[in-house]
Amino acid sequence: MSTEPTLHVVLYQPEIPANTGAVGRTCVAVGAKLWLVRPLGYRLDDRRMRRAGLDYWRYLAWETVDDWQDLLQRLPDAKNRLWLFSKSAPRRYTDAPLAQGDVLVFGSETRGLPPSLLEAHPDRSLRIPTRAEVRSLNLSVSVGIAVYEALRQISGRGL
Repeated sequence: MSTEPTLHVVLYQPEIPANTGAVGRTCVAVGAKLWLVRPLGYRLDDRRMRRAGLDYWRYLAWETVDDWQDLLQRLPDAKNRLWLFSKSAPRRYTDAPLAQGDVLVFGSETRGLPPSLLEAHPDRSLRIPTRAEVRSLNLSVSVGIAVYEALRQISGRGL
């Protein structure tokens, strides 16, 4: 098994522990590393997060960082590998050339990513299309969609 993660999944200031747990389970399934950018809307020992991740949490490669700059320092190549997911992005996620080692960034459940971050990387912003009746997708669902599209592109067929 490779020591380098297939992908890096970043949750920027997540608020709901069960979503983080489910995202953690997805990361274990595909060999991705999970990054949590503080502040978090819950404690890291929250039982709801652990329950959503089931017993897979022990297999998860993950770190927390204090802020965006701390993340960029920990992932020095991230600036050229970032893909920011936002419902307002003009480009579809399927139109981006996703590659092994890319950094997929998702915002909090209620606020999404800050406009300043999206404005700093307009060519790296992606959306998962939905019908107008849907305000947004669940965070863990969005991560799953993006991660498996990346795997499809990386290997041509996923795992």
